[in-house]
Amino acid sequence: MQIAHFLGAGRAHRQFAFARRDKVSTQRLSDLPRLGNFWRGRPAGRRTVSLYCRSVPYILSTVNVNGVRAAAGKGLLAWLSRTEADIVCLQETRADDTQIAAALAPALADGWQLAHAEPGIKGRAGVGVLSRRPMRSVRVGIEPDSEFVSTGRYIEAEFDDVTVASVYVHTGEAETPRQEEKYRFLDELAARMSTRTGAFVIAGDWNIAHTERDLKNWKGNLKKSGFLPAERAWLDRQMGAGYVDVVRKLHPEGDGPFSWWSYRGRAFDNDTGWRIDYQLATPEAAERAKQAVVERAATYAQRWSDHAPVTVQYR
Repeated sequence: MQIAHFLGAGRAHRQFAFARRDKVSTQRLSDLPRLGNFWRGRPAGRRTVSLYCRSVPYILSTVNVNGVRAAAGKGLLAWLSRTEADIVCLQETRADDTQIAAALAPALADGWQLAHAEPGIKGRAGVGVLSRRPMRSVRVGIEPDSEFVSTGRYIEAEFDDVTVASVYVHTGEAETPRQEEKYRFLDELAARMSTRTGAFVIAGDWNIAHTERDLKNWKGNLKKSGFLPAERAWLDRQMGAGYVDVVRKLHPEGDGPFSWWSYRGRAFDNDTGWRIDYQLATPEAAERAKQAVVERAATYAQRWSDHAPVTVQYR
């Protein structure tokens, strides 16, 4: 079963929405039959509700946690307790639904809501959305008949004035089946992105550096996955279709800001990093972006992931 967890701010009970993992699931909390303090869900089509929704400012952060259970003990929980973010997209949780609920229990008790797509293979992938704002609906997976529907790489949460997706694009290896799998996933992702209208932000770990400014040692990576011409061209096409790289829009000059550094050697100390964590937004969402920052740890010892949160303030 795929489980989307919800814990309402200020409530003493948990809400669990269950969905079959072999189907794309889109559900509203109000649609779910109640069993005591639990709501049992089922796959359903998205039903729209005509409401007047005033746009309100929000802060959106995205971070690959590199294993949520390890990150929780190293500093993720402390970061969640002090961040001003309203919505946090998580990637590589590497946990099933029970494990992530336990790892983030203090944050959930503090008012965060969680929607999670668990990985299909133990120890790989897993994406989630944490929020202090109420979610109207959650979609798990890109396409119902996709080979990736149960892999824990895509989840989408609808709010009153914006829809936010958390995505994990896996690493590849040039000229191998794994790289071809990466391209197939990107094709499906592009198809989903092409259908989105209105205010939509897709945030996550893309495992692609778009330009030479997005990694320190670009000359040494020209033939490696993450900086291959076909991968970079894929991002070009998304920008050409109207998506905006929000961080680059707000930081048009200079290299970076990098968001990932290898644990090997002195990559972090020397800022030998990659910018592979993006917030891509439709024009309607991007026009509200006011400020962006990569929350790089002050020291190597203070890191709780090999990625840093990428945080954007939207008006």
